[in-house]
Amino acid sequence: MNDLYSRHRQVMPDWLALYYDEPIEITHGEGRHVWDSAGNKYLDFFGGILTTMTAHALPEVTKAVSEQAGRIIHSSTLYLNRPMVELAERIAQVSGIPDARVFFTTSGTEANDTALLLATAYRRSNTVLAMRNSYHGRSFSTVGITGNRGWSPTSLSPLQTLYVHGGVRTRGPFAELDDRAFIDACVADLKDILGHTRPPAALIAEPIQGVGGFTSPPDGLYAAFREVLQEHGILWIADEVQTGWGRTGEHLWGWQAHAHSGPPDLVTFAKGIGNGTSIGGVIARAEIMNCLDANSISTFGGTQLTMAAGLANLTYLLEHDLQGNARRVGGLLIERLRAVAAQLPGVREVRGRGLMIGIELVKPGTDEADPRAAAAVLEAAREGGLLIGKGGGHNTSALRIAPPLSLTVAEAEEGAAILERALRSTY
Repeated sequence: MNDLYSRHRQVMPDWLALYYDEPIEITHGEGRHVWDSAGNKYLDFFGGILTTMTAHALPEVTKAVSEQAGRIIHSSTLYLNRPMVELAERIAQVSGIPDARVFFTTSGTEANDTALLLATAYRRSNTVLAMRNSYHGRSFSTVGITGNRGWSPTSLSPLQTLYVHGGVRTRGPFAELDDRAFIDACVADLKDILGHTRPPAALIAEPIQGVGGFTSPPDGLYAAFREVLQEHGILWIADEVQTGWGRTGEHLWGWQAHAHSGPPDLVTFAKGIGNGTSIGGVIARAEIMNCLDANSISTFGGTQLTMAAGLANLTYLLEHDLQGNARRVGGLLIERLRAVAAQLPGVREVRGRGLMIGIELVKPGTDEADPRAAAAVLEAAREGGLLIGKGGGHNTSALRIAPPLSLTVAEAEEGAAILERALRSTY
């Protein structure tokens, strides 16, 4: 492993982060478990950054990929593609967007990049509203709208970005307000911004901020925003790259917690739909999707191999009600973790819903983020046989827990026990 790490450092960028003081190579997985090259077995509570959504080596997906690879792997969007059309039909059906059109990409970054292109072309404006503490990808345009300093390496951007409040409930100038007053204050902030600028193209927002540490506003905030946006003709882009496909348990889409104003104008997705294969995409009503007046194709977006995987994966998820499982098992897990947190002075908050849970760590007796402790817990959890992630705003001090949605109650209890030991060893 040390040899592979040395080789990695010789050919990969310095900014390509690796977890752990001694990075591990994951060689194979099954269900909710993975193994490293040294033979160590881990319970996977991060799923390749929320990407292994159903299970590792899910037989239905493996079979679909193998059979498709035996026929044809790729032809580009210049030719009719049956698996792409079939998956687009299923996605349009469950999207909640009327007269929906679907465009496939290879990643969430590219999906958000496409949504920004569509919105700015449709609205003829390069101004975009984004949330503070947000993350939307690593391309030039998506870095330019990311509201998280730790993931935005340049201030240069093709877009003018204006950041509004609301993505973080328990920090910032409105944190002490109750939910209704919090929403009112964020809406007032939005109205104030719109009074000082030319009308933006769109607001892009994650229903639950992923890289930001699984933070979220009170339910209904984006519905309240939507009412204001519609007065100005501004589009709403829901970034569902991490929240989509039932991960939050209560809904198939994160935006549905803010649904009384209707669906977003555009929804972006990726990660879990492919269960590890490279799928991203945009859903939009036809009027918006068809607004481009120049040629466009996708070489690898919608390729037959990934579409076969996505169709098998989505079918499995819906037929086995993994959304319901995320709600039930996730509810038990978050309550178990909250009981642990109540005994530890360094845990500021346990938050989230479904199987998307964040644990924010602070220096005991303060409200100051503690990235050192987060790194220590990450290491201790790995040593105990559990893989988790981390994130956060100004400092990476939130633990991110996002297992495959097929997680069992026994596995949730096992992971919680390992995490409890890791937290207690740190504090």
